[in-house]
Amino acid sequence: MSSTTNGQWYPPEWPDRIRALANGELTPAEPRRAATVLLLRDAASGGPTVHMLRRRTSMAFAGGAYAYPGGSVDPRDERPVAWAGPSRAQWAVRMGVDPATAQTIVCAAVRETFEESGVLLAGPSAETVVTDTTGEDWEADRAALVAHELSFADFLGRRGLVLRSDLLGAWARWITPEFEPRRYDTWFFVAALPEGQRTLPQGPAASPGPGGTPGASTEADLAVWIRPEEAAAGYDRGELLMMPPTIATLRSLQPYATAADALGAAEAQNLTPVLAQARLVGGEIELSWPGHDEFTKHIAQDDDGAPGDGHSPSDSPSPSGGTPA
Repeated sequence: MSSTTNGQWYPPEWPDRIRALANGELTPAEPRRAATVLLLRDAASGGPTVHMLRRRTSMAFAGGAYAYPGGSVDPRDERPVAWAGPSRAQWAVRMGVDPATAQTIVCAAVRETFEESGVLLAGPSAETVVTDTTGEDWEADRAALVAHELSFADFLGRRGLVLRSDLLGAWARWITPEFEPRRYDTWFFVAALPEGQRTLPQGPAASPGPGGTPGASTEADLAVWIRPEEAAAGYDRGELLMMPPTIATLRSLQPYATAADALGAAEAQNLTPVLAQARLVGGEIELSWPGHDEFTKHIAQDDDGAPGDGHSPSDSPSPSGGTPA
């Protein structure tokens, strides 16, 4: 087993599951549709920063890893909502899916961003966006969404809000490897932090308190705004734990001088899904992500030991250079 010193998330049970898949002994789980948003804002000193959450170590999937706000599609995301920006049909063409599926994915992206970061890409009209999502009433609605007590359509409807799909740009699509028991077909979007809005704090200090103090995501214990190149450097040093899609999308943001530049480049991004492949090469199983050679690993077919380059959740500290959310 080759050893690396970066922060690639690589669970110790993967080698056995990869061997089982390569030997035809494992039936892949069906991936669930999901969406995640690379929320951007320009730093005062220039250049874009991205909002990242560190997943709680108690999470069954990618505990301790840094990620973006996001999550699975809710079946209720298909309900009609007031909509602005590219039509559902236009999104369907861009994403290569049918219009109904396009709506559920875009709705999931906007809903999950609000649930996990408190940022809402919606407004009273097709030309406006909410400028403040703080306060007891907003927090109550956010908590109800997280608890699945309130649908996103009902939330927008009773507040008279229009979903601003034009504030999103489709950026990438990754599908969890077939040997992972929890699988997601995830669409990555970029969006700029709306003027006047702010992200929720995370960690013990962010727990709900008297008077309805905004609470943190139930899935994260830390949130930061960090430059993509600084986050990537932390990953390369082995300080920040990330899944391949996270570090790959971070690196893809580095050429852009502003958040607006990144949003402007979204239309040209390749949305071909990236799915890891495992194949037998000589006496080893080669694990690769097409188009992303940095993640390639070689696993001895008869090696029963844990991987030498895996990371436990406790290996992922707070990033240097990041700004607390």
